[in-house]
Amino acid sequence: MTQDQTHSALGYLAMRQLPPLAVVALRVAVMIAKWEERRRTRRALRHLDVHLLEDVGLSRGDVSRELGRRFWQR
Repeated sequence: MTQDQTHSALGYLAMRQLPPLAVVALRVAVMIAKWEERRRTRRALRHLDVHLLEDVGLSRGDVSRELGRRFWQR
């Protein structure tokens, strides 16, 4: 789920009157999707070479710090 899709899902929640349990379930699903996206992108960073990292403005140190974070950390 991309960030745009996440915002869209949260916007949907704000516009609809849903049962409380459904709201909790949707919020949990969105949270899990965010965690998975972070895990996936951090894993992809690990495999980029120096030239590609420079193109996006990152150093190996930046990548090391990012890889040291847990999936729930921003």
